[in-house]
Amino acid sequence: MLFSKLTEYFTQIESTSLRNEKTVILANILKEADKDEVDKLVYLALGGLRPAFDRLEFQMADKMILRALGKTEKEYQEVGDIGELAVLARQSDNSENQTIRKSESQSIQSVYVALEKIASASGAGSQERKVAGLAKLVAEMNPEGAKYIVRIVSGRLRLGFSDKTVIDALSYFENGTKEYSDAIDRAYQRRPDVGVLARMVKEMGVIEAVKKIDVVIGTPIVPALAQRLKTPVEMIEKMGRVYCESKYDGTRVQIHFSRTKLQSSDHSPKIAQRSELGEQASMFEDEKPKFFVRTFTRNLDESSEMFPELQLISDQIKADEVILDCEAVGYDPKTLKLVPFQLTITRKRKHGIEEASSTVPLRFFVFDIMYKDGKSLIGLPLHERRKILADTIKDGNVLVVDDFIVTDDPDILREYHKTQLAAGLEGALVKQIDGQYMPGRTGFNWVKFKEAEDSRAKLADTIDAVIMGYYLGKGKRSEFALGAFLVGIQHTANGEQQILTLAKVGTGISDAQFKELGERLKACEAKSKPNEYEVPKILTPDVWVEPKVIVEVAADEITISPTHSAGYALRFPRMVKFRDDKSADTITTLEEVKTMFGI
Repeated sequence: MLFSKLTEYFTQIESTSLRNEKTVILANILKEADKDEVDKLVYLALGGLRPAFDRLEFQMADKMILRALGKTEKEYQEVGDIGELAVLARQSDNSENQTIRKSESQSIQSVYVALEKIASASGAGSQERKVAGLAKLVAEMNPEGAKYIVRIVSGRLRLGFSDKTVIDALSYFENGTKEYSDAIDRAYQRRPDVGVLARMVKEMGVIEAVKKIDVVIGTPIVPALAQRLKTPVEMIEKMGRVYCESKYDGTRVQIHFSRTKLQSSDHSPKIAQRSELGEQASMFEDEKPKFFVRTFTRNLDESSEMFPELQLISDQIKADEVILDCEAVGYDPKTLKLVPFQLTITRKRKHGIEEASSTVPLRFFVFDIMYKDGKSLIGLPLHERRKILADTIKDGNVLVVDDFIVTDDPDILREYHKTQLAAGLEGALVKQIDGQYMPGRTGFNWVKFKEAEDSRAKLADTIDAVIMGYYLGKGKRSEFALGAFLVGIQHTANGEQQILTLAKVGTGISDAQFKELGERLKACEAKSKPNEYEVPKILTPDVWVEPKVIVEVAADEITISPTHSAGYALRFPRMVKFRDDKSADTITTLEEVKTMFGI
């Protein structure tokens, strides 16, 4: 397919706010595309070059893009959209006829290769090569092609759909309905790469493709998430005999380990000091580890560089290949006590990892195994996976198989939960003893306690919400450029993903957090309200932001609200902390809020 044809489809998608229409248009693109280009087409339509877990970033600031376009910052401010600025740049080019002839011969493949070359440029002089490469590519495009090229490079394509839309489009491509969406989605949970999915569906059809797609080392599995139930009695009624585990206040980590794969230099962080990690660390000071290890967050982001401790796990694993699910928690090397989440999360920084690994070393509390030596284990019941896990992981300082109890007694569950809280943990996590590993928040396979059982409307648990926009600050807060922010929760209605308003938050925030929050929100400002936001006019913020910043919010109560689009509101809401380990897809849902309220 010609890239110019793809941009015509992009224009159609951009012109509608209806997700079903976007899905049908995308299905038509998939029908027309060749099997060798369909994966690249899907990545480009989502605004990138690779799946989320294997991102290849362009690393081009707006100033670099403006240089490639031959435009100024003033011109950009006047237009307000860097894509439209690219259109103006092409329209003013004297060589338009030559450009039209060139753009008509540019395939999706050739444009993808050119973009990949720009993104991959590194080392001395790489910025100049990136600018020159983008300038050359834009010069070969017609105005519409230039617009979408620049939006992809700047990270602002935003056609208003996600991987979920691609999944539905693949079903439409097969038979014109969403009949196969659930089956494709289950395959996606095992291997969340819509490019691979699209290529396999194109080659062999949905039925054969979903049979063949399975767990692979190096590609994350969508992590299992916990539902909420109010009381232990409800848990036993719904789940029967259960495993009950400690719920750690750390960061979720999915570990992929292999003795047979080669270790990429991109995933080989060095350990700054061996003293806190044991004598084993010395074996990695002068040479790379002789095994492959990659880690992923609950958002499927690759995070290997954050965890140099994992260079020490080879002797703890009695297998050639494994995929493990665990919670990484920092500990004080002097007292060996676990530290609060805010210290553990310092590993999320891009810099200072080596120093953090010595001042706040981590232990990885392993609670599940999803793959071992070429075999997926996610279809096995939990009690079998737990036995395999116990046989696979040796005791050590880095990997720790977490403890659990087995019971069908609500009183024992309640006491276990209280014991965990008293020990400084987040409480207990309850799992069906025969449950498969079910990616996502599916059924009542995994359930978490509220922090405490309380009255019907009292909010005894926190809520993970996404910031939708903010209100400009006044008085002292004018120095931070924001005085409060609007948060929302997730809801699905008629197949459409929505974010509904739940609270305006302006308390529980330190000056340092206000400053950081301002910087974060500035980086993801939106020119207009994102399509998935449902916001009453009275709550319209001064500045809209993309759904990227997740915060944990506490409150005194949840009350019924005629104002907020969720139908509920938080009373005395306050920010607890940033949740960099979560995305808008994993925030609290409206159904969970109703459960908290007792409905």
